[in-house]
Amino acid sequence: RAIFSPSPSCLSLSPRCPLPAPHTCQGLAPCLPEEGQVNTSGPRLLLATPHPASGSSAAMDRIVSALLLSLLLLLQSYGVYGAPPQPRGTLCRTKPTDLVFIIDSSRSVRPHEFEKIKVFVSQVIEGLDVGPNSTRVGVINYASAVKNEFSLKTYQTKAGLLQAVRRIEPLSTGTMTGLAIQFAISRAFSDSEGARVRSPNFNKVAIVVTDGRPQDGVQDVSARARAAGIEIFAIGVGRVDMHTLRQIASQPLDDHVDYVESYSVIEKLTHKFQEAFCVVSDLCATGDHDCEHVCISIPGAYKCACKEGFTLNSDGKTCSACSGGSGSALDLVFLIDGSKSVRPENFELVKKFINQIVDSLEVSEKQAQVGLVQYSSSVRQEFPLGQFKNKKDIKAAVKKMAYMEKGTMTGQALKYLIDSSFSIINGARPGVPKVGIVFTDGRSQDYITDAAKKAKDLGFRMFAVGVGNAVEDELREIASEPVAEHYFYTADFRTISKIGKKLQMKICIEEDPCECKSIVKFQTKVEDLINSLQQ
Repeated sequence: RAIFSPSPSCLSLSPRCPLPAPHTCQGLAPCLPEEGQVNTSGPRLLLATPHPASGSSAAMDRIVSALLLSLLLLLQSYGVYGAPPQPRGTLCRTKPTDLVFIIDSSRSVRPHEFEKIKVFVSQVIEGLDVGPNSTRVGVINYASAVKNEFSLKTYQTKAGLLQAVRRIEPLSTGTMTGLAIQFAISRAFSDSEGARVRSPNFNKVAIVVTDGRPQDGVQDVSARARAAGIEIFAIGVGRVDMHTLRQIASQPLDDHVDYVESYSVIEKLTHKFQEAFCVVSDLCATGDHDCEHVCISIPGAYKCACKEGFTLNSDGKTCSACSGGSGSALDLVFLIDGSKSVRPENFELVKKFINQIVDSLEVSEKQAQVGLVQYSSSVRQEFPLGQFKNKKDIKAAVKKMAYMEKGTMTGQALKYLIDSSFSIINGARPGVPKVGIVFTDGRSQDYITDAAKKAKDLGFRMFAVGVGNAVEDELREIASEPVAEHYFYTADFRTISKIGKKLQMKICIEEDPCECKSIVKFQTKVEDLINSLQQ
């Protein structure tokens, strides 16, 4: 029996599956409407439906038809290079923008790495509203010379842009970044190439992607570009010169300078740039606000509130059921990797990570005490538990911490934590919960198993945070049980702030949980954390 009728009835299916009603596909094709339903929005896929039949053959026909529909819809849902397009919230629209990518294809960028840049560019384009009256996109490819791959006026559709990006080939010579930026000013953002007259209604944006030190000057030409109204984002990869990125980028630098360890993870920046071009009137509606209870939208921003019977904690986002929100007694020691692989600019991000967690604590002689230890080839106590009695002094001491820049003796550091940091002579209090946060970016150069086990056997609650080349097995060995709640990893130092949000610690006393705030509710939020890190 033929599955498809010679005179079929047709269903119009949207690839985004907007139909709200539950369908009758029994899980095989969840986007398939019921017979007779027609969706008129979005691109359509016309599919024939089988004639009614009886018995097992008819049932098999329906299953096969449903499977075929599922497969076709799955294929439709995939974007450029076989990767699913990054979704934006329904309230997100992009402000009309003249956007020019300035991409480094010097000889240090290998062919397979250049393909990763093209994927990143394509995925950013996927999230834009492309058109002559919305966003226009151009691409400059540079090495020793500059090549205008296509200008702002060349393509007026998303499909045309994506096809053009696929065709770009690397130049594989030197690194004349300043020359490329000058080309953007004089040519790419000119009226003749499709740029619009400078206006508050339009943004002019350049995204520079590079992996090395330029062979020409960038400071003056970047200043001229910014003075001409061009907002510049600078993305550095691998052994890039961070000082150069800061010379190129617009202010504030924290928002306009990005660094990734390798081209293999550059795609994770896609979400950031989709958000950067997104204009929303209701920030609470995006769902990306971290308010524990209630989000209240205000013009251009939002604030958090709590349900009746709860009070807003000092972090401005979480809520406590306990009047006064007093914190419990806690001895917390940070064990920080200061090895040379971290690099100075990333070490500054680690210090911000520490202070982010300190901000969430109630610091006093009777509540939280904080100690800090840095390690590399040796171990150095920066300050012991109880030396500082308030957050301000702790944060100031963290900011002054000097970078050691040597090896990675994590086992030796764990032993120091056990023998010294949590000893009474160094400020630890008997009977008070002990928490250790170990931060590392690479494989330990010594043995960690015995010290990691002993720390947990002594009742210390151990959290392991790994970045970059950190070894997953070592992190799991350090972390307390359940490991999923005590172990975190991210490929990029710039995302550690997301981990910090989840490590706002308070140890609850089981007999009376209202004597303190709870530890971050990992079991309910760990999945959200993993998802955010994967993005």
